[in-house]
Amino acid sequence: LLAWSEKDVWKYIKEKDVPYNELHDKGFPSIGCQPCTRAIKKGEDVRAGRWWWEQPEQKECGLHIKD
Repeated sequence: LLAWSEKDVWKYIKEKDVPYNELHDKGFPSIGCQPCTRAIKKGEDVRAGRWWWEQPEQKECGLHIKD
């Protein structure tokens, strides 16, 4: 698997009917937690949708809130 390209992975998934997250079909190539993930725009890096923070003052997803 280490030498496989993304194309190789998707070919295998389709040929072997491997279940995968439907968000991949909706423009989410890299999937994290719900508030931290968005679909990417054409030409963006595949991980651009993770921790994208369009509102820089809201950088906490809720997992690390201090009391």
